Amino acid sequence: MKEIETIKERNKRVERDKAWETSKTRRIIIALMTYIVIVIFLWSINVSRPLLNAIVPTIGFIISTLTLPFFKQFWIDNVRN
Repeated sequence: MKEIETIKERNKRVERDKAWETSKTRRIIIALMTYIVIVIFLWSINVSRPLLNAIVPTIGFIISTLTLPFFKQFWIDNVRN
């Protein structure tokens, strides 16, 4: 009985981790962190308008997270093991 409870707890933990990995909240947090780091970097190397220029790589990250589910499904459907 203890083993079953241990497995159930593990499954709950795995489900929560998976939900976090695919959550919009996680994507937004990473996008904001990416933007801030890039702004600091661009500012430190004296790039003009770092607040504006940091938007491009941040948008690239967001686009990549939006397209990954499509490519994942394509890979699952078409790659034979």
